[in-house]
Amino acid sequence: MKKIKAVIPAAGLGTRFLPATKAMPKEMLPVVDKPAIQYVVEEAVSAGIDDILVIIGRNKNAISDHFDSVPELEVKLQQKGDHGRLERVMKSSDLADIHFVRQGEPKGLGHAVLRARTHVGDSSFAVLLGDDLIDERDALLTEMIAAHERTGAAVIALMEVDPAYIHMYGVAAVDGGADGTVKVTGLVEKPAAEDAPSNLAVIGRYVLPPSVFEILERTPPGKGGEIQLTDALQELAADPNGPGVVGVVFGGRRYDTGDRVDYIKAIVQLAVDRDDLGSDLRPWLKDFAGRI
Repeated sequence: MKKIKAVIPAAGLGTRFLPATKAMPKEMLPVVDKPAIQYVVEEAVSAGIDDILVIIGRNKNAISDHFDSVPELEVKLQQKGDHGRLERVMKSSDLADIHFVRQGEPKGLGHAVLRARTHVGDSSFAVLLGDDLIDERDALLTEMIAAHERTGAAVIALMEVDPAYIHMYGVAAVDGGADGTVKVTGLVEKPAAEDAPSNLAVIGRYVLPPSVFEILERTPPGKGGEIQLTDALQELAADPNGPGVVGVVFGGRRYDTGDRVDYIKAIVQLAVDRDDLGSDLRPWLKDFAGRI
């Protein structure tokens, strides 16, 4: 197989976080001391991917600035002997070969993925959504890439979700499986609980064959008037002559930063596990919890 590239759609408006996202991309909101999108890039790099395309929209220049070098800041930190902060600042500009392309009109996730066609070419590729952060101790993407190499199928990440929240996700219908994967027979975008085919929700990680681009080209707008990646995956799953779609059921640590409350929870969970922050934060949290 050709080396896999990664695509990170980052063109959303972030309306749930207004007014914070009026001038700042939601992907640049800090999670402890790094912007959310840096966690996603680091995950791709940890899976062996060094070519990353970020799909951006208007007012998203802060994302490309973050992954660029800042010589004046680096020189000042060097002169001060602040090598710890210097290393952290330089890390973001040395992570990978990062490219940017504008989505143009916000026509949905499927359209954003389609904008990557020229860069990706005829290679398989990973799609990582910035709202879902996967803990660095859980090698989900590595497992998904291995499943794709083994089967040739499109691979999606699935997670068991409380039926009360299933209407917030794309949901998979599955039928058996092997080698740690399940066969996906169908996908439904944000169904009512009574219509959901399972409690397995699609979370924001995909490894896709290049044939998905041809499908997206002819996929009409679906739910919400947008071109849905779920609709293209549904067509791949229904093709009796193709490799189909398989799911990797993830039971590890996932942090949802797409909702304000879950965003705060993500910060707390990640900070508690940090060697430099956890020892001070844990007793304070216990004391605070006892007072509310």
